[in-house]
Amino acid sequence: MFIDRAVVRVEAGTGGSGCTSFRREHRVPMGGPDGGDGGRGGDIIVRADSNLATLLDYTYRDRWQAERGEHGKGANKTGASGESIVLPVPPGTVIRDSDTGELVGEVLEHGDEITVARGGRGGKGNAFFVTSTHQAPREWQPGEEGEARTLELELKLIADVGLVGQPNAGKSTLLSVISAARPKIADYPFTTLAPNLGVVQLTDHRTFVVADIPGIIEGAHEGKGLGLQFLRHIERTRILAFLIPIDAMDWQAEYDALRAEVTSYSAELSAKPHCVVFTKLDLLGEEYVPEIEAPDAFGVFSISAAARTGLDELLSAWWGRLLGLKKAEVRIDTASLP
Repeated sequence: MFIDRAVVRVEAGTGGSGCTSFRREHRVPMGGPDGGDGGRGGDIIVRADSNLATLLDYTYRDRWQAERGEHGKGANKTGASGESIVLPVPPGTVIRDSDTGELVGEVLEHGDEITVARGGRGGKGNAFFVTSTHQAPREWQPGEEGEARTLELELKLIADVGLVGQPNAGKSTLLSVISAARPKIADYPFTTLAPNLGVVQLTDHRTFVVADIPGIIEGAHEGKGLGLQFLRHIERTRILAFLIPIDAMDWQAEYDALRAEVTSYSAELSAKPHCVVFTKLDLLGEEYVPEIEAPDAFGVFSISAAARTGLDELLSAWWGRLLGLKKAEVRIDTASLP
């Protein structure tokens, strides 16, 4: 089951309290204070794990509490710190405070970590309060409470190419042909109920990731159909491919509608490089590239996933565009170095 949103309650550990203690030593007449400090409470940490692909685990358990720190002891012994809890999530997970909506952070690469709730500091023991005029203090501090908050975890898939189209545009069929992914394929609308990822392998060990997004209908940005629920999964794609079946009633209107929905959802997403892909070319029985007004597109392609025609040209164009974007990113990163 694909779960891309979860709400969890996290509570960091409370710090241990300081200790009031006086030592007794041989040949030391008055001894002295030796109360140790309390240990620190455990943290709650969110860590990206590439072995995960869904937030399903957090539907079974939605409350997590880290261990509290131990109290201080005599002989200046500091209490042990509480053990932290690590919450593994898929790369691409965004963490927000559920109560305020504040963005806590996001984990994009395997191993990325964010401390979402910090454990409380341990209290001071009476040895800490010794002064030249106050040599037998009985003061001590309680441990601080750990942070507690309700978090919203939201998974946004990370892919190089996002396939966008109305229901039954041929997105799942294309993904199944160009990769090892096996999405559900049928002749009725909304066959795809959850995003699918596929890795495309070209020659010379060249690979990139393609995401198949559930069909988008008019009004998707307002919550109609499944579009609003899954449009966020193409936010992190590098390029978009608008798929239009060759048997569509009006190619231009369908393209304009898809562009309008994406723009209404996010202007930043709409600004990403995109191409137009006409699918189901096998229905015509001949090679044909329809005329369409798409001045911002970097290419217009016609393919048949079933007949496996036009795919090499399409994949080469995608790879060339991705390579150019990656080189541009490297130049920007290099220019930002001191």
